[in-house]
Amino acid sequence: MRLADRMNGFSVETSLEVAQKSRALEARGVRVIHFEVGEPDFPTPAHVARALEASLRAGETRYTSTFGVPALREAIAADATRRLGIAYSPDETIVTHGGKPILLFTLLACVNAGDEVLIPDPGYPIYSTSIRLLGAVPVTYGFDRHDPRRLDLDSLVSSVTSRTRLLMVNSPHNPTGAVHTDDELAALAEIAVRHDLWVLSDEIYGRIVYEGRHRSIASFPGMKERTVVLDGFSKTFAMTGWRLGYGLAPAAMISRFSLFMTHTTTCVSVFVQRGGIAALEGDDAPHRAMVAEFSERRARIVEGMARIPGVRCASPAGAFYVFPDVGGLGMTAKEASARLLEAGVAVVPGTSFGARGEGHVRVSFANSIADIDEGLSRIADVAAAAMARR
Repeated sequence: MRLADRMNGFSVETSLEVAQKSRALEARGVRVIHFEVGEPDFPTPAHVARALEASLRAGETRYTSTFGVPALREAIAADATRRLGIAYSPDETIVTHGGKPILLFTLLACVNAGDEVLIPDPGYPIYSTSIRLLGAVPVTYGFDRHDPRRLDLDSLVSSVTSRTRLLMVNSPHNPTGAVHTDDELAALAEIAVRHDLWVLSDEIYGRIVYEGRHRSIASFPGMKERTVVLDGFSKTFAMTGWRLGYGLAPAAMISRFSLFMTHTTTCVSVFVQRGGIAALEGDDAPHRAMVAEFSERRARIVEGMARIPGVRCASPAGAFYVFPDVGGLGMTAKEASARLLEAGVAVVPGTSFGARGEGHVRVSFANSIADIDEGLSRIADVAAAAMARR
């Protein structure tokens, strides 16, 4: 087939590729511990599912506004105002099919071919893919090599050029679980204002925090008017398959995003949006219970990693990942991932998230305590064999 050049930069997201390989092993009878996919292993709250069912029974199956149903936009604005401490109105919100459209819409609205976009490394791999799709240039900034939970702000400052148009921020962070401090966010905000940059703040894990607090960069002086906040329901409410996300941005930007919706998918299904309203306005107990369980799992996996020779693992402040350094085992990230998969443990090599992920693997603890214990035991066996060969 003759395809456009832009298709050359596309590949399967690595976590999904690992999942496919692990399922092939399972088809052969191998029991695999799934640490690769970033998906809560909890059911969608019952009251959210009931809201969708009621909407379907009421016959809400037709087109709706490209912006989203008014009741959901009002709920999103009220939630953001209360939780982020920033006054948002419904006309500063838009509802999309998951959070990824907000990423693409922001790039479409702010970046021309040849422009540069600052992204974290390690970072969510779709950032880089989406930037290249539009003919723009991803430029990376990193984390402190002595503490992977802290930003290397010097690397960020040195990466800004006259072609830089957009800064991407992700806190809580995938894959490290880092939560940016107020000082870090203030420094990022100062850079954005000084260089007149748009900011995309990916806050999809914003309600899964164990240490400190989540704060949006949009809350800093001069930032709301230049920041697009990406958020959604997948992680917070265990609604990954619902494909329900949203963006917060200046009303003029939201109007542009509405045009992209008009010319792509038109609107999100009304009945799905009714579930979103129930999630934001209903009982928060299922979410709080999920985060409490994640906190226990975090402690279990960090303590277990600490007992494995050749492995170092910082405790994440948010999200549901650890990003252990396995360089002491004498293997690259891909080698470690492959060796672990042979042992029935599916993890994602750190280089899937950027060059600075070398020597690391991403481990999701969105799994049961029993599976975490079994996975740690298998990782320890692989590590012991690797150390013995050194």
